[in-house]
Amino acid sequence: MEKNKIDRREFLKTLGLGAAATTAALYGCAPKSGSGTSAPQGEVPTDRMTCRTSSSTGDRVSLLGYGCMRWPLLETPAADGNPIDQETVNTLVDYALAHGVNYFDTAPVYLQGFSERSTGIALKRHPRESYFVATKMSNFSNPTRENSLAMYRQSFSELQVDYLDYYLLHSLGGKGIETFRQRFIDNGVLKFLQGERAAGRIRNLGWSFHGSKELFEHMMAMHDSGEAHWDFVQIQMNYVDWRHASGRNLNADYLYGELEKRNIPVVIMEPLLGGRLSRLTDHLVARLKEQRPTQSAASWAFRFAGSYPKVLTVLSGMTYMEHLQDNIRTYSPLEELTEAEYALLEETARDLLRYPMVPCTDCQYCMPCPYGLNIPAIFAHYNKCINEGNVPKSAQDPDYRRARRAFLIGYDRSVPRLRQASHCIGCRQCVSHCPQTIDIPQQLHRIDHFVEQLRQNKL
Repeated sequence: MEKNKIDRREFLKTLGLGAAATTAALYGCAPKSGSGTSAPQGEVPTDRMTCRTSSSTGDRVSLLGYGCMRWPLLETPAADGNPIDQETVNTLVDYALAHGVNYFDTAPVYLQGFSERSTGIALKRHPRESYFVATKMSNFSNPTRENSLAMYRQSFSELQVDYLDYYLLHSLGGKGIETFRQRFIDNGVLKFLQGERAAGRIRNLGWSFHGSKELFEHMMAMHDSGEAHWDFVQIQMNYVDWRHASGRNLNADYLYGELEKRNIPVVIMEPLLGGRLSRLTDHLVARLKEQRPTQSAASWAFRFAGSYPKVLTVLSGMTYMEHLQDNIRTYSPLEELTEAEYALLEETARDLLRYPMVPCTDCQYCMPCPYGLNIPAIFAHYNKCINEGNVPKSAQDPDYRRARRAFLIGYDRSVPRLRQASHCIGCRQCVSHCPQTIDIPQQLHRIDHFVEQLRQNKL
């Protein structure tokens, strides 16, 4: 065995798994549990992960997929600029595989270009047949054929594989059909990728979507006509976006319905809407706790996404072990939502829409800002204060002094002064990169105006 391969017996010993842990539990999906009951809170089962079978290839995929856009970071990047904490990534990947998670989603542009490499290092230590790896053609800025094919081949090198299980045309929709054609049709790249699928170097070919109905319908028409067969499609879906999508995003009930009609497997991104559905107000959390006292707010969102039968896997960017463990519990096995629970989540979605939060999902596509702003952190603090009731509407609010103090102190602690909204000059470089179509400078100026009113006590 190669030196960098992990020994199975040592792997079990390190993770504390008993001798009864089976290969199925370690490296993929075990058969359905006959009990149909969830594991007790605290226990993280190794052999009960709910799996879905792809109608395209027959792959048996874990319902929980690992999104590799939010790997843990080092306090100081390595000499080559790599910011990722590889040792912790290895631990998370080992634990995920040992508990039935077998789908890992990355891209060339994630984490300053180092996500594929880090993911490849961690996965290479395990048998190739024990996991499915997904990556993307992120040829946004330079869609020439030469650059696109170089990016594709680089993914093999970074991931240390000789075939890709799932390959996506990355983030379609933002700029319409013309841009799609420039990126993939006029340069012959889609035809090339179809050839790679026929040769077996791509096992499933699909795309991720943020955008216009016109382009979505165009992609469906390509599938219907036989011009392009899509093995899967990745969409943004959660209990808010199901019927209340914002910006240019389409309601997920429409997207899912069109894919379901065509029997196209669906991969879900943003099940927590950038984490917002795990950070609900105390009032909303209390209402969910009345129904399921031991379960997290996040588990409700994951159960929502997983309860639709054409969903192949639900991606989660799990930076911390406790998030990974909580999500494994939720899907080991999945308890599908009841009709009453669907209604409760729709009511929760409507309540959330009453709060003027910035629809940022912390994807980091707007970064780095040329003027040093930490855009996602600014929005995260503002949204957090909305959730916690620390955004006073006027000095007449009974809780004004406490809320004002909490907002300002928290802002300075979470975002250094030189990286705050006051330094935005409105260059708008960030706007075209935002999948949520947020008018980022407008939101930053709105928040900065609010902050100045608080600081001068003039609200």
